[in-house]
Amino acid sequence: MFTDATKQGVLHLYADGEVFTGRKISIKKRLLFHFGTTGYLGLEQDERLKKAAAEAIFRYGTQFPLSKTYISHPLYRSLEDKVTQMYGHPVIITKNSSLGHIGVIPSAVSDRDAIVLDHQVHWSVQSAAKTLKTRSVPIEMIRHNNLEMLEDKIKNLSTKHKRIWYMADGLYSMYGDEAPVLELMALSNKYPQLHFYFDDVHGMSWTGKNGTGFVMSKLHELPEHVLLFGTLSKTFGASGSVLVCSNKKMYSKIKTFGGPLTFSAQLEPASVAAAIASADIHLSKEIYTLQNELLERINLFNALLETTQLPLINKNNSPVFYIGTGMPITGYNLVNRLMKEGFFVNLGIFPAVPVKNTGIRITISRHNQPEEIKALVQAMEYHYPKALEATYTSHDTICRAFNLPVKELDTPLENQSHGLKVHFEESITKIGKNEWDTLFGNRGVFDWNGLRFLEKAFYKNEKAEENWNFYYYIIRDQMDRPILATFFTYALWKEDMLAPKSVSEKIETIRLKDPYYMTSYVLSMGSLFSEGEHLYLDKSHPLWHHGMHQLLDELETLEGLLNPSMVIFRDFEKEEVLNEFFHNHGFFKVSMPESCIINNLDWKNVDGYLNTLSSKSRRHFKKDIAPFEDHFTINILDTMTPEQIDLFYVLFENVRKNNLGLNTFNFPKKLLQHMSDNHTWEFIVLNLNGVHAKDKKAIPVGVMFCYKNMGNTYVPAFVGMDYKYAHKHQVYRQLLYQTVKRAGETGLQTIDFGMTAGFEKKKIGATVTEKMAYIQTKDNFSLELMEMMDNTK
Repeated sequence: MFTDATKQGVLHLYADGEVFTGRKISIKKRLLFHFGTTGYLGLEQDERLKKAAAEAIFRYGTQFPLSKTYISHPLYRSLEDKVTQMYGHPVIITKNSSLGHIGVIPSAVSDRDAIVLDHQVHWSVQSAAKTLKTRSVPIEMIRHNNLEMLEDKIKNLSTKHKRIWYMADGLYSMYGDEAPVLELMALSNKYPQLHFYFDDVHGMSWTGKNGTGFVMSKLHELPEHVLLFGTLSKTFGASGSVLVCSNKKMYSKIKTFGGPLTFSAQLEPASVAAAIASADIHLSKEIYTLQNELLERINLFNALLETTQLPLINKNNSPVFYIGTGMPITGYNLVNRLMKEGFFVNLGIFPAVPVKNTGIRITISRHNQPEEIKALVQAMEYHYPKALEATYTSHDTICRAFNLPVKELDTPLENQSHGLKVHFEESITKIGKNEWDTLFGNRGVFDWNGLRFLEKAFYKNEKAEENWNFYYYIIRDQMDRPILATFFTYALWKEDMLAPKSVSEKIETIRLKDPYYMTSYVLSMGSLFSEGEHLYLDKSHPLWHHGMHQLLDELETLEGLLNPSMVIFRDFEKEEVLNEFFHNHGFFKVSMPESCIINNLDWKNVDGYLNTLSSKSRRHFKKDIAPFEDHFTINILDTMTPEQIDLFYVLFENVRKNNLGLNTFNFPKKLLQHMSDNHTWEFIVLNLNGVHAKDKKAIPVGVMFCYKNMGNTYVPAFVGMDYKYAHKHQVYRQLLYQTVKRAGETGLQTIDFGMTAGFEKKKIGATVTEKMAYIQTKDNFSLELMEMMDNTK
């Protein structure tokens, strides 16, 4: 995401120019009005702070290179005294907030405690908290400001842990929304084990008595079960951070044992002197004059926004505002438009916000004058609909992404279909067989016959996960030439399907009692049964890009009806153009198991096949495959008896349960009957000869379920094995070899082995390709899955 945003010219920029005033900022030799600062009161440009910093350098040097544990430089005592006076409680000055959190959290939280993080608490808090995993301190998350979820966590953790620390921001830096401080205090009255750790650096100075911040404006007095972080940078105008602690015993422990607080370098003399000058302002009545001047600008901006249809995500009286753009590409476009108009604003992107909740982050400061605030609103009102048009999105889409009331824009956007026609169906029978097979006939178990087979198999079954909905799209130009075609399924998935095996093993133990734990409905390209290139896209067509936008529009409509937890595009090879396209439209990339295929199979005999292999693979064949071939009698079946269906289904389930690297639900048993009834399927059966079997009777120990599609590609789609014999007799390797042999003997030149076990398939001649999926979720990720993966690591 950062790479794409940098390419779009909205991230990793450099300011230029010889002078900086705070009101304007120069970027690429252009002076822009600055609406991206976190110096809300403008104190970083105050002459008193500048003068104090300059004098300190000439008196004490550029730094005081010694740990504070030994000795602090002469200005430190004055700063600590003044900041203590501001809060009325003891304080600890830290180099910055990130180092401060690393120093404080491990000292404050004991091994008998537990931590609950707000989903959007600042990264520096999350990072410091997670260091405690090495001490087995449980760390859990709740959805943003969700007190019901917090209370559930407290109930679950309270019987095993002494204190439960809830960690949150006072004011959140992206949306400008607030922690429900008073409600949280009421909850701690109900649960005395509940303690709080607030990072209030964005609430600092512009509000509260003595500018002590948003949290203190609500509490007035700091309870002993609350630790508070403020800042001496940002709005305060200097550098460093401050911890406030009213519990004397806790304060002493943190100051003595606080890691970076003890061993890292102290603030430079210039920073301390500037902070002292700022603290003098905070302790005077002038701070309230500055706060009121800022509030006048905030109120003006709020009033101007009310007259527009701009999607303001959270209306409040903080200096932080967030205008939603939904997709990253729309955010890039709007930021660049505003920069050309002379305004610098920030872009809020993943991981600071969910991918689909990209937006323009605007900060108001005392530097901003009323005339440029009005001009910014006018510019946004003019360019917002144009950015939507340019990036093929809509106002409705953005409102839905942020759960805002949906209202049409006064000026409707132009229809941007470019003459493209969408053919949408919910059954493959409504689509011409010849056309579909021309597009997908050689790609896997999703030619026309394969999809008809799947529709029958996953329909009117007993369990929810065994019933799928199918959706087909063909997008054509004005000459009826297909530009794009694909199909999607709507089905119940296990959320850990692509998680590491170790994670799925733990989750499956929970599913023994709760079968649908961490499962949700997903709208996915392709299906859980099929693998391969599910998207036909004619990139030689000048309108292919428009075709992709049209598909996203259609999926958005379908998403509104189905409300899936995720939308997934899958089975893509690494490709920069589509990679950037999906990132720009709110999808994030995940790796899938490797895909394996044999092309140009030229089978004349075993020796001819071996000559196509590497020397290493030939050695593997001679050692692990050839010596075991006579252990088996090989049967190629066109149909299966009811008894064989029962047995093969057990073998099939053995492999599925054992393959937690691709963790899916079981398929309905009737699937095998549909395979048997369909002439496009055949079954390679390994019967272990009686001499090798325990009761000296030949028994089936392996079966490969193979599909022959219209493009003459052989697809060994699934495998079944008896694990009692699998290792000793090399059953899996023999199945792979017999599959290659069968395909070669029938004259087929392509074998699509699909995903997983890439190492084994490579040894029998398959080319292994890394595959990607692009996922769009309502949140950044599943909190439960993220916690499980973190704890397993």
